Amino acid sequence: MDKKDVSRILNEIGVLLELRGENHFKIRAYFNGARAIETLQEDIQTLVKENRLQEIKGIGKGLQENIIELINTGGLEYYEELKDSVPEGLFEILKIPGLGPKKVKVLYEELDIKTIGELEYACLENRLLSLKGFGNKTQNNILEGIENLKKYRGKHLLSTGINFGNMIVDELKKHEHIIRISLAGSIRRGKEVVKDIDIIASCNDKNRKEIMDYFTSLEHVEKIINSGNTKSSIILTSGINVDLRLVNDMEYPYALHHFTGSKEHNTALRQKAKGMGLKINEYGIFNGDERIDVKDEEKFFSILKLQYIEPELRENMGEIEAAEKGKISKLIELKDIKGVFHNHSNYSDGTNQIEELIQAAIERDFKYIGISDHSQSAFYANGLKEKDIMKQHREIEELRKKYPEIKIYKGIESDILLDGSLDYDDDILSSFDYVIGSIHSNFNLDKSTMTKRLITAIENKYLKILGHMTGRLLLSRKAYDLDIKKAIQACAENNVVIEINSNPHRLDLDWRMCKYAKDLGVKLSIEPDAHRISGIDDIVYGIKTARKGWIEAKDVLNAMDVDYINDFFNT
Repeated sequence: MDKKDVSRILNEIGVLLELRGENHFKIRAYFNGARAIETLQEDIQTLVKENRLQEIKGIGKGLQENIIELINTGGLEYYEELKDSVPEGLFEILKIPGLGPKKVKVLYEELDIKTIGELEYACLENRLLSLKGFGNKTQNNILEGIENLKKYRGKHLLSTGINFGNMIVDELKKHEHIIRISLAGSIRRGKEVVKDIDIIASCNDKNRKEIMDYFTSLEHVEKIINSGNTKSSIILTSGINVDLRLVNDMEYPYALHHFTGSKEHNTALRQKAKGMGLKINEYGIFNGDERIDVKDEEKFFSILKLQYIEPELRENMGEIEAAEKGKISKLIELKDIKGVFHNHSNYSDGTNQIEELIQAAIERDFKYIGISDHSQSAFYANGLKEKDIMKQHREIEELRKKYPEIKIYKGIESDILLDGSLDYDDDILSSFDYVIGSIHSNFNLDKSTMTKRLITAIENKYLKILGHMTGRLLLSRKAYDLDIKKAIQACAENNVVIEINSNPHRLDLDWRMCKYAKDLGVKLSIEPDAHRISGIDDIVYGIKTARKGWIEAKDVLNAMDVDYINDFFNT
């Protein structure tokens, strides 16, 4: 059990205590303890072994005992007792946006609602209207949240697919009889939401059963759906399905292409091949009955007289026509990124000090880093008051002297207010090197009002980067109603950069609109929206999104050198 597990359990205890209506201070102690453990720099196992838990601020004697029991036994009796005392379905209800433990407690105590099905029925019968704090709007929002849960059930964030997919691939690579192996499907194409993990591997026929037995017996397997010599399917303990397909090594390039998809891309490619007198399937490219052997996907595309098409582009959205003309440019790569600007420190709601973020940027060989904490209206995120800004700027000035090898920029993530204004007066806004503008409230405006709000902000001379443009949270909150093309056009006219927010819950700007922005000459910035050091590395998901949107290094602000950045911020 690691610190992530301990933090999760302490947080769940806090939720359980809220559902039971326990003492407020006791509840806060568990929530604060969970946060303290999550942000630990030291190994939790070492702290327990050396009896140093008391060194952690906010961890009292009771929490210390719980943590020791968790680390030493892998479980906690108190936690299990609490879980047994609360209906399991209440945790599922808590997944509905806008329903916190206090409201869920009311639903349970007043209407005996223990499952999402019971809650939906109660809403349809208007039973919530009699409860204090539950009006017609709340009831409608709950119904919408339930519909979203149903819609997204069985779907997972790209990050989940990549992380668990890579874990399984790495385990399979250890098997001596695997020749070649790769993730495939929507994960390889970089779709923002995936249903399962597809893996293609090659081997000799005689080794198929041995490999499949190894696959179905991996540590994180919860359930075997089916097991065969060609395909086996499992469910991981995380709840995501994994399909492994085995082919011989001659078939590998064709199978990898076919099972990467998309279906629309494959169909269009088959039509092209048919026009050349060829046939394509997962086993090969055939000229009559004769298979044309290829060693890899690059050769596969060349047989069809096409430039290599990167997996992220395979959606039948013009990539085949572009490949026919050799007009697919080199897409952005992680190594092209020279720095990041959307980073939160412990001045607002980040967990790390500014100096720690700077050191992390240097370790990643970045040439620059920006600090952009939340602005004053974001009270929920400890947004910066004027005195906090002055203090932070003094600290950054000192850190600039201490770390001359990296350029450190003073930024802010300013809330875009209801009327489209930014969150400080011009004197304060002018003290920053750059301003990121983001909407964090009042999401339910009509399209015209929301579009006007955003364009007003875009026209503000201090705004340099537009943050998470549509406000969506994947699998939980849809984008707000917005004329997105008008907003992108406004960015083009006002020389405002649009963020690709790399947090896997956002991936916003959507890849479908990246090419539109690019065609209008709008630069994008692939940003982590980091609230801790590890969050910086979320840019890998933003890179996937950018590649899927046909974005090159020249289209990306934070792929530019320091001189370009200085010029841009000073115009």
